[in-house]
Amino acid sequence: MPTANNLVAALCLAFIGAIVAELVKPQLPEGFDPGSMTLVAGGVGLVVGWVIMGPKARKAGPINNGITGVVTLVIVGLLVFGGYEMLQRSLKRYYSEPVEAIEQIVAIALEYGLYLGQASILGVLAVGALIAGYFTDYAYRRWG
Repeated sequence: MPTANNLVAALCLAFIGAIVAELVKPQLPEGFDPGSMTLVAGGVGLVVGWVIMGPKARKAGPINNGITGVVTLVIVGLLVFGGYEMLQRSLKRYYSEPVEAIEQIVAIALEYGLYLGQASILGVLAVGALIAGYFTDYAYRRWG
Protein backbone atom coordinates (compact mmCIF):
# COMPACT_ATOMS: atom_id res chain seq x y z
CA MET A 1 0.00 0.00 0.00
CA PRO A 2 1.55 3.33 -0.98
CA THR A 3 1.98 5.59 2.00
CA ALA A 4 3.99 8.71 2.69
CA ASN A 5 6.29 6.92 5.11
CA ASN A 6 7.10 4.27 2.47
CA LEU A 7 7.93 6.97 -0.05
CA VAL A 8 10.08 8.99 2.34
CA ALA A 9 11.93 5.89 3.54
CA ALA A 10 12.55 4.75 -0.04
CA LEU A 11 13.87 8.16 -1.11
CA CYS A 12 16.07 8.50 1.98
CA LEU A 13 17.65 5.07 1.57
CA ALA A 14 18.09 5.58 -2.17
CA PHE A 15 19.95 8.80 -1.43
CA ILE A 16 22.12 7.11 1.23
CA GLY A 17 22.89 4.20 -1.10
CA ALA A 18 23.90 6.54 -3.92
CA ILE A 19 26.13 8.64 -1.66
CA VAL A 20 27.85 5.57 -0.22
CA ALA A 21 28.40 4.17 -3.71
CA GLU A 22 30.06 7.41 -4.76
CA LEU A 23 32.26 7.35 -1.65
CA VAL A 24 33.28 3.74 -2.30
CA LYS A 25 34.31 4.29 -5.93
CA PRO A 26 37.72 5.86 -5.11
CA GLN A 27 38.44 2.91 -2.79
CA LEU A 28 38.04 0.29 -5.52
CA PRO A 29 41.14 -1.29 -7.06
CA GLU A 30 42.64 0.35 -10.09
CA GLY A 31 41.12 -0.94 -13.30
CA PHE A 32 37.83 -1.89 -11.60
CA ASP A 33 34.89 -0.65 -13.62
CA PRO A 34 32.14 0.48 -11.23
CA GLY A 35 29.66 0.76 -14.10
CA SER A 36 26.28 1.79 -12.79
CA MET A 37 27.11 1.16 -9.14
CA THR A 38 25.45 4.37 -7.99
CA LEU A 39 22.18 3.60 -9.77
CA VAL A 40 22.10 0.02 -8.50
CA ALA A 41 22.82 1.13 -4.92
CA GLY A 42 20.08 3.75 -5.22
CA GLY A 43 17.68 1.13 -6.58
CA VAL A 44 18.47 -1.21 -3.72
CA GLY A 45 17.82 1.69 -1.35
CA LEU A 46 14.46 2.37 -2.96
CA VAL A 47 13.36 -1.24 -2.55
CA VAL A 48 14.69 -1.64 0.99
CA GLY A 49 13.18 1.65 2.08
CA TRP A 50 9.78 0.84 0.59
CA VAL A 51 9.60 -2.77 1.77
CA ILE A 52 11.49 -2.79 5.07
CA MET A 53 11.79 0.67 6.54
CA GLY A 54 8.53 2.35 5.49
CA PRO A 55 6.11 -0.17 7.01
CA LYS A 56 8.11 -0.28 10.26
CA ALA A 57 7.48 3.42 10.90
CA ARG A 58 4.38 2.61 12.91
CA LYS A 59 5.99 -0.17 14.92
CA ALA A 60 9.54 0.98 15.69
CA GLY A 61 11.11 4.15 16.99
CA PRO A 62 12.85 6.41 14.51
CA ILE A 63 16.40 5.54 15.55
CA ASN A 64 15.74 1.81 15.57
CA ASN A 65 13.96 2.01 12.22
CA GLY A 66 16.77 4.04 10.65
CA ILE A 67 19.47 1.68 11.84
CA THR A 68 17.48 -1.34 10.69
CA GLY A 69 16.95 0.23 7.28
CA VAL A 70 20.60 1.16 6.75
CA VAL A 71 21.93 -2.20 7.97
CA THR A 72 19.49 -3.97 5.65
CA LEU A 73 20.54 -1.65 2.81
CA VAL A 74 24.20 -2.55 3.35
CA ILE A 75 23.58 -6.30 3.58
CA VAL A 76 21.26 -6.47 0.57
CA GLY A 77 23.51 -4.16 -1.43
CA LEU A 78 26.58 -6.27 -0.73
CA LEU A 79 24.71 -9.43 -1.70
CA VAL A 80 23.47 -7.83 -4.93
CA PHE A 81 26.96 -6.70 -5.90
CA GLY A 82 28.41 -10.06 -4.83
CA GLY A 83 25.83 -11.89 -6.93
CA TYR A 84 26.59 -9.71 -9.94
CA GLU A 85 30.33 -10.31 -9.59
CA MET A 86 29.72 -14.05 -9.24
CA LEU A 87 27.68 -14.02 -12.45
CA GLN A 88 30.45 -12.18 -14.27
CA ARG A 89 33.02 -14.70 -13.06
CA SER A 90 30.82 -17.68 -13.86
CA LEU A 91 30.33 -16.47 -17.43
CA LYS A 92 34.12 -16.60 -17.76
CA ARG A 93 34.05 -20.23 -16.53
CA TYR A 94 35.77 -19.31 -13.28
CA TYR A 95 33.85 -21.87 -11.21
CA SER A 96 33.75 -25.60 -11.81
CA GLU A 97 30.60 -26.34 -9.79
CA PRO A 98 27.35 -24.38 -9.29
CA VAL A 99 27.51 -24.73 -5.51
CA GLU A 100 30.98 -23.18 -5.50
CA ALA A 101 29.63 -20.20 -7.41
CA ILE A 102 26.75 -19.71 -4.97
CA GLU A 103 29.13 -19.93 -2.00
CA GLN A 104 31.28 -17.24 -3.55
CA ILE A 105 28.44 -14.69 -3.40
CA VAL A 106 28.93 -14.35 0.35
CA ALA A 107 32.73 -14.36 0.06
CA ILE A 108 32.66 -11.62 -2.56
CA ALA A 109 30.11 -9.63 -0.54
CA LEU A 110 32.37 -9.81 2.53
CA GLU A 111 35.32 -8.72 0.39
CA TYR A 112 33.33 -5.74 -0.88
CA GLY A 113 32.23 -5.00 2.68
CA LEU A 114 35.81 -4.14 3.57
CA TYR A 115 35.55 -1.06 1.36
CA LEU A 116 32.85 0.28 3.69
CA GLY A 117 35.24 0.43 6.66
CA GLN A 118 36.45 3.98 6.02
CA ALA A 119 35.44 6.52 8.68
CA SER A 120 33.68 8.87 6.25
CA ILE A 121 31.55 6.05 4.85
CA LEU A 122 30.64 4.78 8.32
CA GLY A 123 29.77 8.33 9.32
CA VAL A 124 27.49 8.79 6.32
CA LEU A 125 25.77 5.50 7.15
CA ALA A 126 25.30 6.45 10.81
CA VAL A 127 24.07 9.99 10.20
CA GLY A 128 21.96 8.79 7.27
CA ALA A 129 20.32 6.18 9.50
CA LEU A 130 19.31 8.83 12.03
CA ILE A 131 18.05 11.28 9.42
CA ALA A 132 16.15 8.63 7.46
CA GLY A 133 14.59 7.27 10.64
CA TYR A 134 13.39 10.68 11.78
CA PHE A 135 12.13 11.73 8.33
CA THR A 136 10.22 8.46 7.97
CA ASP A 137 8.74 8.83 11.45
CA TYR A 138 7.77 12.43 10.71
CA ALA A 139 6.08 11.40 7.44
CA TYR A 140 4.12 8.72 9.30
CA ARG A 141 2.97 11.10 12.04
CA ARG A 142 2.18 13.91 9.60
CA TRP A 143 0.49 12.04 6.73
CA GLY A 144 0.10 8.43 7.89
